[in-house]
Amino acid sequence: MTKMIRAACAATVLAGGLCSIGCRSGTSLGDSYRNAVDPCYPERYNHAARQATLAPFAQQVHNGHVLNQTVFTYFFETGTDKLTPAGTEKLDSIARTRPAPDPRIYIQAAMDIAVTDANAAKVVELRSDLDAKRAVAIQKYLATVPTFAPVNYEIYVHNPATPGINAAFASSAYRNSAQGYSGSRSGSGSGTTGAVATGGGTAINITQAPPAGGGTQP
Repeated sequence: MTKMIRAACAATVLAGGLCSIGCRSGTSLGDSYRNAVDPCYPERYNHAARQATLAPFAQQVHNGHVLNQTVFTYFFETGTDKLTPAGTEKLDSIARTRPAPDPRIYIQAAMDIAVTDANAAKVVELRSDLDAKRAVAIQKYLATVPTFAPVNYEIYVHNPATPGINAAFASSAYRNSAQGYSGSRSGSGSGTTGAVATGGGTAINITQAPPAGGGTQP
């Protein structure tokens, strides 16, 4: 019996010592163990792999969000700080974001002021001045949009490439989308209507019973 008790005590002490050899163990035994193996395998490597995989997608999400928050030059009348109807709609959509709008808004640099021989020496100042005026115009308009709580918008200027796709590709895809569909509706005898399915499917025949009283079907 005494031997059994001693064996149980030794097992308990051994288990306690092994449990203390963890990622944060400061004992000499723990240091020796960590020099031989990684006690945090595979969690630490899974975490590093997860971060390396998600980081590019996180950057893409951020870039897309910045572009969505950008008021491009085509939302203003060329060379002015007057918002177009599309510009006011854009600001409305930003202000209506739920659960709350992002207070950081971006303006595309006023590249619609073209460089000429007459303004080449001061075009940078002209663009900066127009950027400031456009920021004020945005602030004034957003102050009129109803919100649940006041929002202090911050406006920044940057010069991203205007996102888009060649109109020829989009219009061609739209026009050609109808070429893959076909269908018809034809009668196939008294009280029967035949419908030809689109996409090469089989026809479905729907038989209608004649009305009571010997009348004719419409």
